[in-house]
This record gives sequence, C-alpha cells and structure tokens, in this order.
Amino acid sequence: MEFPVASNETVYLTRERMIELEKKLHVMKTKGRAEIADKIAEARSHGDLSENAEYDAAKEEQGLFELRISKLEQTLSRARIIDKSDLPTDAVYILSNVTLKDLKSGETVTYMLVSQEEADFEKNKISVTSPIGKALLRRKIGETIRVTVPMGELEYTILDIGY
Repeated sequence: MEFPVASNETVYLTRERMIELEKKLHVMKTKGRAEIADKIAEARSHGDLSENAEYDAAKEEQGLFELRISKLEQTLSRARIIDKSDLPTDAVYILSNVTLKDLKSGETVTYMLVSQEEADFEKNKISVTSPIGKALLRRKIGETIRVTVPMGELEYTILDIGY
C-alpha cells in the first residue's frame, strides 16, 4: 500500500511532495468519491440489492477508497516540511544525494535519502528507514558501510555527499 499504517511518528516531506499529496487528497475527496457514488447508484438501479454482486463490489471499493483517504489524511496531519537549507552538510542526512561505490562490482550509484512516503527506488530515492538508508545516516565521505539485505551483504564506500 502507498501509505504507512497510522502512527504518531512525524512524517518528513519536501514542500513539493506535501503539495502533491494535498492535491491528490483533494481529487480523491471530490472526483474519486463522486465516481464511486455513481457506481453505487448504477448498481443500485439494477434491482434487488441482496443478490447484486455489482452493488456489493461497488460498496467494497468505496470502503477501500475511504481507507486510502483516511491514511492519506493521517500522513498529512503528521507531516512536517523539511528544507535542504535547514540541514547540516557535514554528513549524510535526509535529502542528501549520496554517491556510493559498490566494492564488489566497482559500480557507482547515487541515491537521495528521503522519507518513507517519498521513497521510489526507480528514481533512486531510498528511505532513511531502509537498511541502506539507516547505514548511511550521519556517515561521511570516505567511510565504508556494510549492509545486510535480503539478497546478501552489500559493501559501499561513500564517494560524495550532495545537497
């Protein structure tokens, strides 16, 4: 699922991501709810509700949709906007762009450390709560980290930290 289970932890977001999530919530509450209401009305018009699978499916879809809205609202209620300019530049922190050298393959990769809500591995954005993210926090250029992941142990040297 896209959003974390409810908790009291602060969610750190960039201003851009906060705006994106607020827009998504607005669309869900307006267009999304209207579309589901239309589906329910259409299914209701087909007669006896006790044997109407289309109606049951539409109601179930509505329940799941409302759950997604609720989780998004919870995320936004705990959100705190972070700005790169407010963070130290002496080590790896959230919003750092970290260039790593894989000591086994010799390849380099650059990751941006972000909150769990912004993580997107395809865009090289990894969560500070991921195994690699946790291992990188507060580390400096030149340090080597070892991380155990499901596919084995990874070993990286930090080549650069950008902001």
